[in-house]
Amino acid sequence: MANVRAKKNLGQHFLNDKNIAKEIVESLRATNVKKVLEIGPGMGVLTQFLLENKAYETSVVEIDRESVDYLNSHFTEIKERIISADFLRLNLHNHFAEPFAIIGNFPYNISSQIFFKVLEYHNQIPEVVGMLQKEVAERLAAGPGSKTYGILSVFLQAYYDIEYLFTVHEDVFTPPPKVKSGVIRLTRNKTEKLNCDEKLFKGIVKMAFNQRRKTMRNSLKTMITTDELKANPIFDKRPEQLGVTEFEKIVRLIGQQSKNSDQSQ
Repeated sequence: MANVRAKKNLGQHFLNDKNIAKEIVESLRATNVKKVLEIGPGMGVLTQFLLENKAYETSVVEIDRESVDYLNSHFTEIKERIISADFLRLNLHNHFAEPFAIIGNFPYNISSQIFFKVLEYHNQIPEVVGMLQKEVAERLAAGPGSKTYGILSVFLQAYYDIEYLFTVHEDVFTPPPKVKSGVIRLTRNKTEKLNCDEKLFKGIVKMAFNQRRKTMRNSLKTMITTDELKANPIFDKRPEQLGVTEFEKIVRLIGQQSKNSDQSQ
């Protein structure tokens, strides 16, 4: 079967450097899982190296029908583990009853959505190795104090340690993208659950970064109602200066304020 044609609407850029593919696969350090899911395998440049590691049972999920046909004819040993579907719409519990790692050359146009999906299953996914647009990879790995640190950085770092591993240049892809790529590794940390209301945490992080130039006192002014809370120095900071634990503290302070208000009525 001929090579698969890259489709612009699917954000496909096929990696054609086997040394880089091998390095990406070797970046997967998950020793406590037996199952690995590759997202968007295309023509299997990563898949071939994943299958060499007999410690893993590799499954792949691919939305492109032409790529699925290619994989079925070239990787017959995983025919039963080729999932022809949109990863973003997949109920992963239907495919994995135990923990599993994720790896892939992620399409640029859905890379952030992939990580939001990972967050939904964070207790089942101990490790992710992904290649994505360099700028996005750097943003996810950035810590407090960085101008690229943002909403998804905070959400992911609540549950994962994130490392930016290496940069991949445009000329090793077909077709070449217009920007460089970056490979990152997410490793599940010890946080079982946030030390605050998770729903309120998400809302406050989003509200703060949507007005990232403002101090927390100004961006959250509709939620800070007592003089005591207004005077707390933590609200002098801007969102990009705050780590996960500081956001958790803010959520607890605001949550406690609401409880006190309800009790006094």
